[in-house]
Amino acid sequence: MYYIVIAATLATMVLALIRAILGPSVYDRVLAVNMFGTKTVLLLSVVAFLYGRPDFLDLALAYALMNFIGVLAVLEFFRRRSERRTAENQEAQ
Repeated sequence: MYYIVIAATLATMVLALIRAILGPSVYDRVLAVNMFGTKTVLLLSVVAFLYGRPDFLDLALAYALMNFIGVLAVLEFFRRRSERRTAENQEAQ
């Protein structure tokens, strides 16, 4: 059962990578990277349970926090860049 969950999680991680590469917009790519990070946390948790290694759960939690902060930082960067471009276009007119 655990191996089926691991295989399914890896399959969805591959699909997330494909969306991150082919995504039509930046936000689709960021969402795909966020999904990949979430699936990584899930995979670490399943492996921790499968092998009886509770220290992997600490790693999964740390990775989840880094993923969350990283996605927020990237979205803030793109939001500010969009605002700068809008302001520059208004000044040019």
